[in-house]
Amino acid sequence: MKLIYRNKTTKGECRLTAEEEALDRTFYGKDRKDKFLTIARNRGAATDVLIDGIQHTFPGNTILSLMVNQSFHFAADSDAIVAWQFNREFYCIVDHDKEVSCAGFLFYGAQQTMFTQLGDRDTHKLDLLFEIFKEEYDTVDNIQEDMLRMLLKRLIILVTRLAKEQFLPAQVSTDTKLDVIRAFNMLVENNYKTAHRVSFYAEQLNRSPKTLTNLFALYNNKSPLTIIQDRILLEAKRLLIYTDKSAKEIAYELGFEDAAYFSNTFKKATSASPSDFRKQHKN
Repeated sequence: MKLIYRNKTTKGECRLTAEEEALDRTFYGKDRKDKFLTIARNRGAATDVLIDGIQHTFPGNTILSLMVNQSFHFAADSDAIVAWQFNREFYCIVDHDKEVSCAGFLFYGAQQTMFTQLGDRDTHKLDLLFEIFKEEYDTVDNIQEDMLRMLLKRLIILVTRLAKEQFLPAQVSTDTKLDVIRAFNMLVENNYKTAHRVSFYAEQLNRSPKTLTNLFALYNNKSPLTIIQDRILLEAKRLLIYTDKSAKEIAYELGFEDAAYFSNTFKKATSASPSDFRKQHKN
């Protein structure tokens, strides 16, 4: 089942996919023009999902949120997966952030892949929400888009609450601290190709580099510099796997003036040169 709402004027789009044998997304490829955020729910047994070339186990009765630029592929027998996908034109996490109370946490609040566990009550709520979604796709009138957006907002709030309970340390549970973390992550996402130093992000946030370091020490074991470097490394891996760009081209695209320095940095982090990494993962 693939249900699609599309506003021809604004290009806003919201999709609901369920009981399909294949569900995937290739950002540097067939899906580059379709910039969709994804919220996936596994209603069945544990299954496999490949995210940016890394194999994960998708536990049963959990929710997974995926960014626009993440490539993923669910196992062929994953027909128990339900996925909501929407683009910025339909609903923007950043622009509607205050409305949904830290909804950005699902996509910008954590550096790890979050599999959010559902309790019995949460499962019931999502089952009902899923049925209402299907009804609204069948109801074509002048408020259909508003209804679908309202339901999506409800979904995001529900999953955000659960994710914050399960993944957000108590030390950074205040809105002010969480806002700084999310703002930092969004800045990194938008500037990692040109800004490699913590001082740049600290200045943008009106914080000192030390303050950011202390805050992230409470949140997880990654420093702000590590987060920046990991984001650069992740993009390098994506470009090596999904494109035919040379290591030199990738180095310049990621803000390295010296291609040899990029190659050495990449090998130090992955134990493989860019060319060897590409050979290992290209298929």
